[in-house]
Amino acid sequence: MKVDQSILIPAAGVSLAADVSVPENARGVVLFAHGSGSGRHSPRNRYVAGRLNDTGLATVLADLLTAEEEEIDAVTGALRFDIGLLASRLVALVDWAAGHRPVAGLGAGLFGASTGAAAALVAAAERPDLVRAVVSRGGRPDLAGDHLRGVYAPTLLVVGERDTVVIELNHRAMEMLPGPTAFAVVTGATHLFEEPGALEQVAHLACDWFGRHLGPEPRPAA
Repeated sequence: MKVDQSILIPAAGVSLAADVSVPENARGVVLFAHGSGSGRHSPRNRYVAGRLNDTGLATVLADLLTAEEEEIDAVTGALRFDIGLLASRLVALVDWAAGHRPVAGLGAGLFGASTGAAAALVAAAERPDLVRAVVSRGGRPDLAGDHLRGVYAPTLLVVGERDTVVIELNHRAMEMLPGPTAFAVVTGATHLFEEPGALEQVAHLACDWFGRHLGPEPRPAA
């Protein structure tokens, strides 16, 4: 039986609201890093999380900004591009998951969207012993900068066919990633994958990627 919780998680000096879903006999856990101006209520990420739950993976959807910070960001738009801030909180969430009883000891994956993908890649570089796989949806991995060279976790970059600028940015970032990397283009999709069937393809790709790289056995050292 799946257990769902809405909790506050201490992370880097603040408390972050999160929704945690743990299927029975979970075989891994995926933490979400949301994109620009988005949060744990994102219907796109919640759909993907539901599909991951169906395959036996636990999920953590957390707001990387506090309610007060979200109010500031809604006016300035600055915090959503503060990759250092977002990554530090995602790292704290990864550390929390490693010690949280229902998911402690499970292989961890990161699913990042838009700017959240950069935060996910920075976190993967900083926690190579805990993060076993990364999936980027319409991400901005270029914003992770030199941290890309330290990401050895298997990384899947998913982009929309019509999101041409982001496709180029992902190609450039892919050249810097030293670990196993794959590139997937969703036919006909734009940046938000709002076209019929587009998000379903993203979910299928994510389930396959995490299913292959998360599990009871530790990832081989890079």
